[in-house]
Amino acid sequence: MPFREINSKMVEATVQPGTKIFSQRGAMLAYKGEVSFTPNLQGGQGGLASMIGRRVAGEATPLMTVEGSGTVLFGHGGHHIQVISLSGDTLYVEADRLLAFDGTLQQGTMFMGSQGGVMGMVRGQVSGQGLFTTTLKGHGAVAVMAHGGVIEVPITPQRPVHVDPQAYVAHHGDVRNKLSTALGWRDMVGRGSGEAFQLELSGSGAVYVQASEEKL
Repeated sequence: MPFREINSKMVEATVQPGTKIFSQRGAMLAYKGEVSFTPNLQGGQGGLASMIGRRVAGEATPLMTVEGSGTVLFGHGGHHIQVISLSGDTLYVEADRLLAFDGTLQQGTMFMGSQGGVMGMVRGQVSGQGLFTTTLKGHGAVAVMAHGGVIEVPITPQRPVHVDPQAYVAHHGDVRNKLSTALGWRDMVGRGSGEAFQLELSGSGAVYVQASEEKL
């Protein structure tokens, strides 16, 4: 794993010759060694198709390619950072949540509206964003940002997880998403205003939930 958590709001990445790390532009705080930072126009490992998909999705978060030999400190906006390890599975995450990730991971864009879940209605009706989400697949690590810290909640076939959509950060595994309305749910156990939504995630995997309903 190239990332080491320094504290809740800062991670250190080890950069080695022949490897790459992609980071959000402006996330570099300090570095040691012979390290180069160049604007990335290819959308990570996903290539041109990924870049086009991200722009269509309104998720063209600018990335930097980090190469060389040394260590780099990353952080952004004082947000809490969570390092997620992937072992061949796929992480579904908001583009603006990405702080940095392993260059070995394959990056793509997925339309989630057809699932009627996380990004279809949640971002379309609750947060006013688009219908796409970023995917990272393979073996490596991802550093994501959140407000107030993150907790990983396991999802099992016997125990689906219900999440306030505004607190959703990311998920991985063989997970199905279903959004439903529940009159009075937000007034009773959630926060905010407007129509109440419950996000139900079922299957096998995990969902990452932040301790806040603030956007980045």
